[in-house]
Amino acid sequence: MSIDTDTARRIARLARIRVEEERLPALAREFDAILRFIEQLREVDVEGVEPMTSVTPMRLRLRPDEVTDGDRQAEVLLNAPDAREGFFAVPKVVE
Repeated sequence: MSIDTDTARRIARLARIRVEEERLPALAREFDAILRFIEQLREVDVEGVEPMTSVTPMRLRLRPDEVTDGDRQAEVLLNAPDAREGFFAVPKVVE
């Protein structure tokens, strides 16, 4: 599939990217190169290959799932710009 300048213009408009008219041929060539690379990737045999989430094998460290009551109200309210009677105070928005 080849990308021409009209297609590049349309893609830029759909992506809401302003591209100067003189830059459209270069953008079309870049899009074309990207599509050629995708076509190359389709030729790779990935049968039997496990999907990866990272290039390095990592395991998440798990902590015990324990229920606690928290009891950190004072610490949490220190982050509030305005707190009253143990709650976050927010400006009134509805009359």
